[in-house]
Amino acid sequence: MTPQIARLGEELIFALDDAPTPQCHASTIAETRGGLVAAWFGGTREGHPDVGIWLARNVGAGWEAPRRVAADARFPCWNPVLFQVPAGPLLLFYKVGPNPREWWGEWMSSADGGATWSEPVRLPEGVLGPIKNKPVLLEGQTLLSPSSHEDEGWRVYMERSVDLGATWEVIGPLNDPQAFGAIQPTILTHPDGRLQALCRTRQGCVAQLWSSDGGRGWSQMTAVALPNPNSGIDGVTLADGRQLLVYNHTAEGRTPLNVALSRDGTQWEPVAVLESQPGEYSYPAVIQASDGVIHITYTYDRRSIKHVALDPRGW
Repeated sequence: MTPQIARLGEELIFALDDAPTPQCHASTIAETRGGLVAAWFGGTREGHPDVGIWLARNVGAGWEAPRRVAADARFPCWNPVLFQVPAGPLLLFYKVGPNPREWWGEWMSSADGGATWSEPVRLPEGVLGPIKNKPVLLEGQTLLSPSSHEDEGWRVYMERSVDLGATWEVIGPLNDPQAFGAIQPTILTHPDGRLQALCRTRQGCVAQLWSSDGGRGWSQMTAVALPNPNSGIDGVTLADGRQLLVYNHTAEGRTPLNVALSRDGTQWEPVAVLESQPGEYSYPAVIQASDGVIHITYTYDRRSIKHVALDPRGW
């Protein structure tokens, strides 16, 4: 019998009949010193000029009412990514532009857990920031940002900063888009120091890359024995060294939404089904909080963002 992660709680961040925008998508979540913060893009529909970045905080009394924290007068915003720098600011990366082939990256920071934000700053030319999934902090102040481009085929990149974003080095492309059309990597860390990037693809499977030098060089992209219906995934390395992935375990569509665990990043075992009914349940974001609880947010049928808390200790 497949073990199941215990579900500690689940809730919509905002009620379906109290949504701040007609549609929403592409959530992200982070833990700050004050509590949880989630963000997503929302507006009339994906790609509409009125789409901005929305954010809600949960500092102990439930999710606060969402508020828009970023918008552009001409173009839609896309794919926010939150990252809490240890003993530092909360960062918010996002994209702006008419479509994913022409967008650019911007970012802001918050010194008070997302209550207030700096003015947005455009990232340097050629640097898009983390495309969908959170960066990882390596030795010192080295930030490794999982990125990708869609303008000349689907290509995976890494953006590496040794000074928490003051300067950037772009690494890639890391795949041949004719072999694997891949985007939106998520980075896992392994006890032996290797890094693993798992990617969304057009080839019907999750694909992977490995690095043994802190993200400077990467292996050839290969398939993982997990399906991918051309939809976003996200993963996290747990405190005990195991790997956790949230993904749609299907060849097509965006339901069901599933959780799998692995001890080596290669052999995966399903441990939870988050959604199985008809609809779109997709684009997950996942973190492990300081108390060990796993927090996942995801698109709930484009009408809300759902938050689920899991306890992995029984597996």
